[in-house]
Amino acid sequence: MPNNTPLIAKASVTNVRVTPQKARRVVNLIRGQRADEAIRIAKFSPQIAVSESVYTLLNSAVANAKQKNPAIRDASELWVTEALVDEGYTMKRYRPRAQGRGYQILKRSSQISVVLSDDKNYRPISKAEQRKRAKAALETAVVEKTEVAAEAAPAKKAPAKKATAKKAAAKKAAPKKEAN
Repeated sequence: MPNNTPLIAKASVTNVRVTPQKARRVVNLIRGQRADEAIRIAKFSPQIAVSESVYTLLNSAVANAKQKNPAIRDASELWVTEALVDEGYTMKRYRPRAQGRGYQILKRSSQISVVLSDDKNYRPISKAEQRKRAKAALETAVVEKTEVAAEAAPAKKAPAKKATAKKAAAKKAAPKKEAN
């Protein structure tokens, strides 16, 4: 029986001292490419600070794929199906300015993650889709459980309703006698 599940290999790097905006320049170039072509793009892209990190990240993901499935010979059999850049920590530094003021400088960092697959059209399931599927599965389980419980339990007679208490009639006030 053939196994139709695609091979998925992941790799990620955190605390890359490059802003996410600059890192996305390189990562957007490699998304959807063959892994060997993506490695070539990362190696020779002009954004040196990011490209070195992405290059080693891609090589790591290819090594992870080979570890999972030894039948994979080289990176040309794999595709970059997902490549993300998220914000990392931000270092806050201060710069002296005129009249005793200080301006804040934000030194940003990035977190880069890559997913390789042997299926070009593989798309990972998003977190929202996972939650939706789990909720649907939970609802069907609850419905099945109530159906089974209804079949197993004998029908109970509905409890009789109590009669509502009647309010006592209000007493009428006697008319006051006028003094002459």
